[in-house]
Amino acid sequence: MGLNQTPAANRVHIGFFGRRNAGKSSVVNAVTGQSLAIVSPVKGTTTDPVYKTMELLPIGPVMIIDTPGIDDEGTLGDQRVKKTRQVLNKTDVAVLVVDGTTGMNGADEELIHLFKEKGIPYIIVLNKSDLCTVCSYGADEPYIWVSAKEKSGIYGLKEKIARLAVTEAPERRIVADLIQPGDFVVLVVPIDSAAPKGRLILPQQQTIRDILEADAVSIVVKDSELKQTLEGLGKKPEIVITDSQAFRKVSADTPPHILLTSFSILFARYKGNLESTVRGVRALDELKDGDRILISEGCTHHRQCDDIGTVKIPRWIEAYTGKRFQYEWSSGTEFPEDLNGYGLIIHCGGCMLNEREMKYRQKCAEEQGVPMTNYGILIAHTQGILKRSLEPFPDILKLLESEL
Repeated sequence: MGLNQTPAANRVHIGFFGRRNAGKSSVVNAVTGQSLAIVSPVKGTTTDPVYKTMELLPIGPVMIIDTPGIDDEGTLGDQRVKKTRQVLNKTDVAVLVVDGTTGMNGADEELIHLFKEKGIPYIIVLNKSDLCTVCSYGADEPYIWVSAKEKSGIYGLKEKIARLAVTEAPERRIVADLIQPGDFVVLVVPIDSAAPKGRLILPQQQTIRDILEADAVSIVVKDSELKQTLEGLGKKPEIVITDSQAFRKVSADTPPHILLTSFSILFARYKGNLESTVRGVRALDELKDGDRILISEGCTHHRQCDDIGTVKIPRWIEAYTGKRFQYEWSSGTEFPEDLNGYGLIIHCGGCMLNEREMKYRQKCAEEQGVPMTNYGILIAHTQGILKRSLEPFPDILKLLESEL
């Protein structure tokens, strides 16, 4: 992601769904004004979801998603349909494209059922109006006639999508509501073999931006420089925010009268699941030898030799519990639908996932009775500093203190 781009997780996700050859890709291209998707009369041309970040007026920053046909067939077709269903978990606005010359069928009705089940606002697009002598549609559903070929009705479609999109500023902030103009905020960013070359990771970028918008001062240091920096500041910082992997050292170097938390914990609050993830971490103390733990990440990246998800977290867990567990991993869009058999789910901060998908994953865990926590809370708990890391959030601490 470029420094001047809106993060994908903060964009309105607009998914285009429908049967093969309904004209989804043609409608996507007409809406975006680009040849984003390959168009062909051959059924099943779109074989994987196609993602494109862009500015779409009058909405603003969006993520456009073109999906394979929901009626695809065969072994590969089943896999493509599965990918399409996964897209629903992150879709803020759904566009169902129907071939207006043939009308809707059971596959279209199934999609509408899924939209309603998942609470996704949607619009039905009856495509190929140029081939219809009389364009009429009697169903009691929100719809619009368009012709992707002649570009008719496309402006009206964009207006309807915009009305369905949630574009107002989110009520939650990353850290700005915890600080005042002029406050010092110290960000601890370890630079090691796992740190990306030449840039900060997304949560760090977004936190710095949020601090600037609050008219406060961000001071970025490595964990090895924190103690010296705090001693030489001449002014008490309002809060220290650290990468969770450095929690133990940063806690030791930060005086107890200075608030301390992590990027991962801030993002759990930002995504709206801090309370549930703090409750979830208690399950770690109740697990038995051999229990299964799912460690899930919202992005895919090259695994380092001392990777946090596959190496460090299992090591910290077993040092804390003195037990051995079975670990399984998922990353990117892959998140198991069947969570039965897991004793605990440990998720990353989810900076690459939008709020809808994070809530979907949390809901899956809750409905199947599987506790779920996140990296920062798990690390703080195993290192005995969870209570301290929650002090910036007195309401959460007061509500949960008796349970920790």
